[in-house]
Order: sequence, then C-alpha cells, then structure tokens
Amino acid sequence: MAVINKDFLIQFERDIATEFEAGHIRAPVHLAGGNESELIEIFKDIKPEDFCFSTHRSHLHALLKGVPPELVKAEIMAGHSISLQFPEYHFFTSAIVGGICPIAMGMAMTGQKTWCFVGDASAHTGIFRECYDYSLGHRLPIKFIIEDNNLSVDTPTRHLWGGDSLPVRFPFTGHYHYTRAYPHQGSGKWVTF
Repeated sequence: MAVINKDFLIQFERDIATEFEAGHIRAPVHLAGGNESELIEIFKDIKPEDFCFSTHRSHLHALLKGVPPELVKAEIMAGHSISLQFPEYHFFTSAIVGGICPIAMGMAMTGQKTWCFVGDASAHTGIFRECYDYSLGHRLPIKFIIEDNNLSVDTPTRHLWGGDSLPVRFPFTGHYHYTRAYPHQGSGKWVTF
C-alpha cells in the first residue's frame, strides 16, 4: 500500500501530466496541486464510512479518501479525470459547477456524515447557497469545504462576482486559500491527439 503523503500526491499528478503530454490520455485532465498540505489536514477528519463529494479536480481527494492509486490512475487513463466515481469508497464527483452540492445534501439527508468540496466560484452560486442554507436549517451532517484559489476557471473570482472572493464566512464550512500548481485544464503544455 502506498504511503499517501504530500510528496506522493505531487508525484502522482506529475505522472498524470506526463501521461497526458505523451498523448496517452485522450480526454481532458484537471490536475490538482498547491493544496496538498491543506487536503492532508482535512482528510484526517474524513473517515472511510463518510461520504465524500468532489469537483472535476478530484484526483487528490480520491487518493486521500483511500481509493487505491492504481485504480484512480486507471480511471484517469480511461478518460474519466473529471468524473471519478468510486461508490465502494463512498466517493463521487461532478464536473458541473455546484452540481455536486444537491447530491451531497441528499446523502446527508439520509443521516450519513458527508463532505462536499467546492471551488470559490461555486461557493457564490445559488445552488451552493440553497444547499448550504437547507443543510444548516435542518442541521444535516454535512461539511462544505471551499477550496479557494481566487479563480473561476482563469478569471479572478472577484472580477466575476464583484468584491472580495468570499466576504461571508459560513459557520459549517471549511475554507482555505491556495495557489494552483497547474492551469485550469491540462498540464500547461500543448497536447494534440
């Protein structure tokens, strides 16, 4: 079993970038990086029986949730980078901005401890706010984690929404800032298939 630490996470994404640049992944990839330390801390509180819902940039989340690295890589190599689904590990994603929020909330409505990761742009959307408010009002066992890189794709979030990135701090969210290590899509090198 691989030891999942910061160095492992960084190397995993470098390996995926290399595979993508070599044309071995014939689909978009959304690489993570720059937030390894924050994720390691958050996942210390996420138990195997908890449900975890993530975004299109979920490789590191899946690894930290306990999905074996070879299984994560196989799904990425098959073109599923933005839609990793591992039900046996209670791990699900959606590439739709904010689209994972109502699914996560629905799981929390069953009484299951649930974690929902969203970006800072998603945290400004109506669907996030509705799910957050409903979950708070009904004291659902869910924690929303806002991963704030101050970007909405490649546009500064403050320009997209106006004002600061997230002026309001919500009571049962986790929130952290980071600088992404890779562009929104791909590895930063032009790739043709």
